[in-house]
Amino acid sequence: MHVAKHSRPNHELVGRLWSLYATAYRKVAEQAISREMLSRAEFEVAVGSETNRLWVVWDGTRAVAMSLIATDAVATRFVSREYFERYFPERFARGEVHYVMWAVVDPEYVASVAVTQLARGGLALEAAEGALLVFDVPEVNQPGANGGASALLIRLARMVGDATLVPLGLQRFYAVDFDRARDADEAEVASDELLAYMPSAAP
Repeated sequence: MHVAKHSRPNHELVGRLWSLYATAYRKVAEQAISREMLSRAEFEVAVGSETNRLWVVWDGTRAVAMSLIATDAVATRFVSREYFERYFPERFARGEVHYVMWAVVDPEYVASVAVTQLARGGLALEAAEGALLVFDVPEVNQPGANGGASALLIRLARMVGDATLVPLGLQRFYAVDFDRARDADEAEVASDELLAYMPSAAP
């Protein structure tokens, strides 16, 4: 088994990697409210980008795991340029803010072995460059503040370098269900209290 970095994969390889990606993401796509899985067209653009690092773990001729890391994090549309310019200005200006677009393992394969291979390949390069490696995790893979995918990633990162886990934020999803609206008096919220949570144009 070995890990390899691929640049501009050909059509045949993209098809094989798409099969791995779609199979690995199916369960998460069904359980996470956010759209975690890219379309085939989006996938092809992502793996073909020169600013993204594609790592694949091979067991003979079978691709069993892969990760994609964007070295231009804000080009992905998943994270905010303004956020990193404000909170990590020097790291952002130096191009050190990278983003894990995905890391997947064939569900029929032994995950621990493949994930270790990915870490020794892709994460070692990130460590060598001193990257701020940003990632997000749906609740299905991170049910609480501790443990879950974040604990796994920091353990893997520490295999290849000195690393610290930095919590950045949390996003929740809600729905306003007009079909099951409660009595208006019961649901009323004071306008001042509500406005306290709305974005403001004030500095």
